[in-house]
Amino acid sequence: MRRSRKVKILATIGPASSSEDMLKKLFEAGADVFRINMSHTDHELMRTLVGRIRTVEKAVGRPIGILADLQGPKLRVGKFANGKETLTLGHTFTLDDNPEPGNSTRVYLPHPEILRSVEAGDRLLIDDGKLELKAVKSDGKAIVCTVVAGTSISDKKGVSLPDTDLPVGALTEKDRSDLDAVLATGVDWVALSFVQRPEDLAEARKIARGRALIMAKIEKPQAVARLAEIIELSDALMVARGDLGVEMPLEAVPGIQKQITRAARRAGKPVVIATQMLESMITAPVPTRAEVSDVSIAVFEGADAVMLSAESAAGAYPVEAVAMMNRIASKVETDPTYAGIINAQRSEPEATGADAISLAAREIAETLKLSAIISYTASGTTGLRAARERPQVPIVALSPIVNTARRLSLLWGTHCVVSPDAIDLDDMVDRACRIALDEGFGKPGDRVIITAGVPLRTPGSTNMLRIAYVGSDVQARR
Repeated sequence: MRRSRKVKILATIGPASSSEDMLKKLFEAGADVFRINMSHTDHELMRTLVGRIRTVEKAVGRPIGILADLQGPKLRVGKFANGKETLTLGHTFTLDDNPEPGNSTRVYLPHPEILRSVEAGDRLLIDDGKLELKAVKSDGKAIVCTVVAGTSISDKKGVSLPDTDLPVGALTEKDRSDLDAVLATGVDWVALSFVQRPEDLAEARKIARGRALIMAKIEKPQAVARLAEIIELSDALMVARGDLGVEMPLEAVPGIQKQITRAARRAGKPVVIATQMLESMITAPVPTRAEVSDVSIAVFEGADAVMLSAESAAGAYPVEAVAMMNRIASKVETDPTYAGIINAQRSEPEATGADAISLAAREIAETLKLSAIISYTASGTTGLRAARERPQVPIVALSPIVNTARRLSLLWGTHCVVSPDAIDLDDMVDRACRIALDEGFGKPGDRVIITAGVPLRTPGSTNMLRIAYVGSDVQARR
């Protein structure tokens, strides 16, 4: 099944979409990658979902990527004697290490790392920012705050710390257990929540040992401040706008989204735009006009993927939400201004032979109006470089490794095909032309450009271009 669009759709699985039949409907509606949210999924259910996705994958004959999204550290206040309290603006409220039920003047904070780290002047945002406190003083056992905004607080509400760098990693004990479990099932991507610093990625990479690629979720100001370093150590980025919009001014989020998207594109790393993209479709069969514009902006920016959360996981219209996102993306990509915007954002290639080959492949394909760029890729690196160029023609990534094809299913403009490795150069060209014909990327007489590494089966050695005719024995070397 060939997609008519280049941006990919990442759909979250949940109670509304976990059956095998529904997963197939979501794929047919346009979902390219499925997300399993480990905040709401135990190991047994996770294994069941992975099995169902692989069954659907076999039925549709297309590689489907799976992203396991780890919960990350969840910081919450304790409970109140009355379940809920009303606070007064300008008054004092304390968070401390006393496990007794809270009242209108204090509450237990079961996180000693916060008590030790918060300094006078730091903000504490409770319940997704509905309550804002400002620290007046802290002695490691209690944080005395002033109520700045909001007047309500209740049991177990989340705590965000936009001004505080916590000395804890992104992986909790639950995350480590979940990571071991998801890696054992062969998921393709693992997303790390609440990344603050590049070092937060090190432990996950050490545990994964290449069995899955690591996606850093950018949702804290500390991560934005060290974005370049985080990009260097990650395999992909997610702009997690929910928590990012809590910890940073809402009006700053659109600009940050653009910064992250463009930085990821320059680095050749996939980037996903997430959170509230079609939020109203949780309960309505159509989105708002503002939501349509929101999705469109991400597509115009050249993001690799746009993500649905509760819309596909728990909403009343999961298939309709995916189909709507598919329609929006397809329409944007046929807009007369789209190609110019994408081209204007293109950056200079890295000074490597492989990047030069990818640049040349795009320029030749667009100049000669070729039907497709066909990239042989074992590790996925050649596919990444091809997608970084954002060519106007389709990219067909051929890999003998099914895991590579699944990982590349997240990648902009890339149609992944699992194919046995070529025997020699002639077989490589013949195989590429045959697949282009079979997959609908060319008809007899059309030309395609092929990129690969010579000698064959040498990962990361992209050094060859070849133009070939589809459905013909005539082949020409550039």
